[in-house]
Amino acid sequence: MIWASWSDFWAMGGYGLYVWGSYAMTALVLLLEMRSAVLRQRGAIADINEQQEDTDL
Repeated sequence: MIWASWSDFWAMGGYGLYVWGSYAMTALVLLLEMRSAVLRQRGAIADINEQQEDTDL
Protein backbone atom coordinates (compact mmCIF):
# COMPACT_ATOMS: atom_id res chain seq x y z
CA MET A 1 0.00 0.00 0.00
CA ILE A 2 1.21 3.50 -0.78
CA TRP A 3 0.16 6.47 1.33
CA ALA A 4 0.25 10.09 0.14
CA SER A 5 1.19 11.45 3.58
CA TRP A 6 1.95 10.47 7.14
CA SER A 7 -1.60 11.33 8.18
CA ASP A 8 -2.87 8.81 5.61
CA PHE A 9 -0.48 6.25 7.05
CA TRP A 10 -1.72 6.82 10.60
CA ALA A 11 -5.38 6.80 9.45
CA MET A 12 -4.86 3.44 7.67
CA GLY A 13 -7.77 4.01 5.32
CA GLY A 14 -10.18 4.67 8.18
CA TYR A 15 -9.04 1.68 10.24
CA GLY A 16 -6.20 3.45 12.05
CA LEU A 17 -7.86 3.44 15.46
CA TYR A 18 -8.45 -0.32 15.23
CA VAL A 19 -4.96 -1.07 13.86
CA TRP A 20 -2.98 1.11 16.26
CA GLY A 21 -5.26 0.25 19.16
CA SER A 22 -4.59 -3.43 18.52
CA TYR A 23 -0.84 -2.82 18.50
CA ALA A 24 -1.10 -0.83 21.73
CA MET A 25 -3.16 -3.52 23.49
CA THR A 26 -0.76 -6.25 22.35
CA ALA A 27 2.23 -4.27 23.64
CA LEU A 28 0.46 -3.63 26.96
CA VAL A 29 -0.41 -7.31 27.42
CA LEU A 30 3.16 -8.36 26.60
CA LEU A 31 4.59 -5.87 29.09
CA LEU A 32 2.17 -7.04 31.80
CA GLU A 33 3.06 -10.67 31.09
CA MET A 34 6.79 -9.93 31.37
CA ARG A 35 6.25 -8.07 34.65
CA SER A 36 4.15 -10.94 35.97
CA ALA A 37 6.83 -13.47 35.02
CA VAL A 38 9.52 -11.45 36.80
CA LEU A 39 7.39 -11.18 39.95
CA ARG A 40 6.65 -14.93 39.91
CA GLN A 41 10.35 -15.67 39.49
CA ARG A 42 11.26 -13.41 42.40
CA GLY A 43 8.62 -15.08 44.54
CA ALA A 44 9.88 -18.55 43.62
CA ILE A 45 13.46 -17.56 44.43
CA ALA A 46 12.35 -16.12 47.78
CA ASP A 47 10.47 -19.36 48.57
CA ILE A 48 13.54 -21.43 47.69
CA ASN A 49 15.74 -19.23 49.88
CA GLU A 50 13.30 -19.57 52.80
CA GLN A 51 13.27 -23.35 52.41
CA GLN A 52 17.04 -23.37 52.23
CA GLU A 53 17.31 -21.33 55.45
CA ASP A 54 14.86 -23.65 57.19
CA THR A 55 16.87 -26.75 56.26
CA ASP A 56 20.19 -25.13 57.26
CA LEU A 57 19.04 -24.70 60.85
